[in-house]
Amino acid sequence: MWRLGANANPRLKKEKTLNTFDKHLIRLLVVSLCYFDLPIRPAHAELVSTYSIAAAGQTEPARRKLERYLEREDVRAGLEQNGVNPAAAKARVDALSDEEVAAVAGRIDSLPAGGEFIGALVFVFVLLLVTDILGFTKAFSFTRSVKK
Repeated sequence: MWRLGANANPRLKKEKTLNTFDKHLIRLLVVSLCYFDLPIRPAHAELVSTYSIAAAGQTEPARRKLERYLEREDVRAGLEQNGVNPAAAKARVDALSDEEVAAVAGRIDSLPAGGEFIGALVFVFVLLLVTDILGFTKAFSFTRSVKK
């Protein structure tokens, strides 16, 4: 169909050159797409249970409750009296998992008002001591961490 000769139409030559350029461009694009194989992950979807959504909604108020509890002056004084830095206690509360936050907040809610303040203080001290021994934080100088 293509005639390349002395009497060839210049318009046909131009179209053939354009087609040759297109072919080379397409080949370059195909080779580059095959060569630069981008790792594309497939979309992942799953059902979300009602319990997980409800638990996520209840965690933040419990965490805020613990933060407000640690901001009280009497709690700060009790922590300092037992040798615990209040900033370290706040960092430990931030590092607690959602289940642990819910357990501690539930324990604080179950205490009578003003009746077992020392018990709550001892509970927080023991909680901080255990997390210190497990190596999650380093607040006490007299403990050795299990993690190395």
